Amino acid sequence: MNSGIVYALAAYVIWGLFPLYFKALEQIPSLQILAHRMAWSLLFVALLLIVLKRWAWIRVLREQPAVLARFALSAVLLSANWGIYIWSVNSNHVVDASLGYYINPLVNVALGSVLLHERLRRMQWIALLIAAVGVSSMALELGHVPWISLSLALTFGGYALLRKTAPLGALEGLAVETAVLFPVAASYLFWLSMHGSNAFASADLSTQALLVAAGPVTTIPLLLFAAGARRMSMTLLGVLQYITPSLQLALGVLLYHEPFATAKVIGFGLVWLGLAVFLIDGLRVAWARPVLKAAPGMGETAAASSSRL
Repeated sequence: MNSGIVYALAAYVIWGLFPLYFKALEQIPSLQILAHRMAWSLLFVALLLIVLKRWAWIRVLREQPAVLARFALSAVLLSANWGIYIWSVNSNHVVDASLGYYINPLVNVALGSVLLHERLRRMQWIALLIAAVGVSSMALELGHVPWISLSLALTFGGYALLRKTAPLGALEGLAVETAVLFPVAASYLFWLSMHGSNAFASADLSTQALLVAAGPVTTIPLLLFAAGARRMSMTLLGVLQYITPSLQLALGVLLYHEPFATAKVIGFGLVWLGLAVFLIDGLRVAWARPVLKAAPGMGETAAASSSRL
């Protein structure tokens, strides 16, 4: 098996099993879990950078202050995504969280169209429309907007948009983001300690170990994903990404017995249909591209198709 597939599968499976990790910490307030995730992630990333001796990227931050501003904004979006996800898992909304990550690829396409002026093919517009109908149907049936799902999709979509053009790699970028978040997290944890409300101090040893593990738990799948992405096609990488929300959905329904009523069945079904249209269209274009390049007089068409994928 291609090593890239192994790395990507490992990353997606770890992310898909995240509810098990956060459920084990449900006795800790979500905001404190978030603060520990920020703090221990920075320490773990810094340790990796020391071992790997990768510091050349700091020059980029000195020479281009705008890069730091971009990462500060991406850090805000990342922390919001983390916080919403942790809260949703520990508030018995794993199914809603999984929907957010099903919607996310379509949000990425929509943001690319609106903000980067990327041209969408007809089938991509149809996929977006079908998914929008699915989300709208859930909102009508449930009586409220599925804000957890949409918030997760939008925050991670915005984060992906910022990181798309970032000049730093995955590890270096996460180092900057967690460095931006660390003072806030450390100050919050210090304030809790001063008021005797820091759950870490009163927790048992196993819970403390789980909180410290937030560093490697956050960083390792990200590095696996980055390694996989470099070794495989983006088409296959995009198909495999649905392992994560599928595992989360299975855990929410089968293990945690969250309700999966008719409204959600219909809404999820339409979102899945939209994703199917989106994936089939992407695969069709990917498969057709070599043929288009080989055909005489079709160079411009192939280039146009490539730029829209």
